Amino acid sequence: MMPASTSESGKTNPFRGFAAPFAKSRAFPFLWLGHLISFLGSSVTMVILPVLVYSLTGSTTTMGVVMAVYMLPNILMLPVSGHIVDRYDRVGIMMLADIFRALIMLATAVLALTGLLSIPLLLVLIGCYGLLDGLFQPAYAAVRATVFTPDIRVTANSVTQITTQTVRLIGPALGGLLITHLSAGIGFGLDAFTYVFSFICLIYLRRALIARVRADASGTAGSMAAPSPSTGWKQDFMEGLAVLRSHPWLWITILAFSFINICYGGITSILVPWLFKVHHGWAPYLYGLAVTCSGAGAILAGLIFGARQRWSRRGLMAYGGAFISGVSLLLLPFVPSAAGAVILFSLEGFGLMVFMLIWEISMQELVPQEAFGRVASLDLLGSFALLPVGYILVGWLADLIGGVATIAIFSGLGMACIALVLSIPAIRNFQ
Repeated sequence: MMPASTSESGKTNPFRGFAAPFAKSRAFPFLWLGHLISFLGSSVTMVILPVLVYSLTGSTTTMGVVMAVYMLPNILMLPVSGHIVDRYDRVGIMMLADIFRALIMLATAVLALTGLLSIPLLLVLIGCYGLLDGLFQPAYAAVRATVFTPDIRVTANSVTQITTQTVRLIGPALGGLLITHLSAGIGFGLDAFTYVFSFICLIYLRRALIARVRADASGTAGSMAAPSPSTGWKQDFMEGLAVLRSHPWLWITILAFSFINICYGGITSILVPWLFKVHHGWAPYLYGLAVTCSGAGAILAGLIFGARQRWSRRGLMAYGGAFISGVSLLLLPFVPSAAGAVILFSLEGFGLMVFMLIWEISMQELVPQEAFGRVASLDLLGSFALLPVGYILVGWLADLIGGVATIAIFSGLGMACIALVLSIPAIRNFQ
């Protein structure tokens, strides 16, 4: 809600508030722009990667292994990176991760352009990439919490989310066009460049944060210094579990989605690219268009949900959105036209965004601020810990019984899990 003091100006120019983070914070523009450009490169790579793997092997099992090799180091890094981020320079950690990710993408681009890129080499590179992602994301979250000061926090988050969703529309389509008309190596090279650009932005971000610390008479801005030592990680872990146990909505949903994410994530990451590239033989840009339209569906869900301040029966709405996503995935193989498949994938993005919005809001309402990081880390571990197993299982089963049958099985299992969870009153009646 806009402060009363700015309400009159907001009536004449409703977009003025979105300029506040740029006007009031020297650090925000560099953090925002660096993340936005590097996210564009990542979006391009995530479309090019499966198309490249299927071009080299045509195997869903191999694609499952590639995704598992990316996710596993990422997951294993999360507990360690939390410890590192709390004790060392967070911007420095981001800069280090950007430099190494740029080198990895540059090496991948050179190997792809020279025809020397093989699956074993790709696995090594993508595993290192995942490890660095697991280090970068907690550092980015911590720096963002510092840069998004209370006077700009709402608009800074809004600007970041809106522009990120916009990149979700552009990046996949750009990746599809690059691999269709140029090559995978060019796309990887673009990703490498975006990390170099992000690194440059982080240099200026560091300078802005240092200037802010010096300008703060108390010296407690905290952006460059490591936070104070906390209790032992075992005690923190148990306290996070205690918060989860006190709210059935939280722990039941985390457990449920550790399974639902296997079902849905395996389909969208492994089998949807296979469906477009191998099963239907459609041009690669159509897969990029489908991913783009999934982002458009997510934006539409955000606009509709944000149009009202309060929604009743949020438990039913959240799991209803997840169920809609499952129905969309189930119908996807049986639509003969690319246009129909793109529409269904848009509906999948719409449904999942409804769930994600309600989940994020409920976390912010139920979890105390002092325990939010611990609970969020448990949420991430619950959501992603089993994904590598799911990727391998989905890929192996698709090679064994066929991709269409595997999509039907896993989407059906995900929807069955949702129906089971909705039979629990604490979930069904959650407001």
